Amino acid sequence: MAATQNVEDAAPLTIQEVSRLSGLSEPTLRYYEKIGLIDPVDRDESSGHRRYDPAAVRTIEALGCLRATGMSVQDMRSYLRHLAEGEGEAAQLRDLFQRNADRVAEELERMRIRLRYLRLKADLWDARERGDLEAEHRAVDAILPVMRELR
Repeated sequence: MAATQNVEDAAPLTIQEVSRLSGLSEPTLRYYEKIGLIDPVDRDESSGHRRYDPAAVRTIEALGCLRATGMSVQDMRSYLRHLAEGEGEAAQLRDLFQRNADRVAEELERMRIRLRYLRLKADLWDARERGDLEAEHRAVDAILPVMRELR
């Protein structure tokens, strides 16, 4: 059986490796460092290239997940701040995630409306192609209220 390596003992990773691991682009990683979302990254003495230690990688992986949800940089900062302050911040973290869950739910609803509109338009053009006036009228009648929801 292979010995497991302690994460803290893992060799520092390059920016390319961290990018692949986190799903964040190299420019995004540099930007997050520049704006202080992640701590300054150590540099290799000989090359000057960034070398990310395990703690930085864990933070970046979390940020990658948060970014994938569409969370704002401001909310990511709040997340990291509350996390650093400890367990007494559970209510603030719950509220942060609930607010973002509500935002995503609203986005999903808007996407459902867009999807309905597109499918109805496809139905309309399908009816026109087939010369089915009755189906075309039904599609138009169904599209009008969806158009109002899009606005």
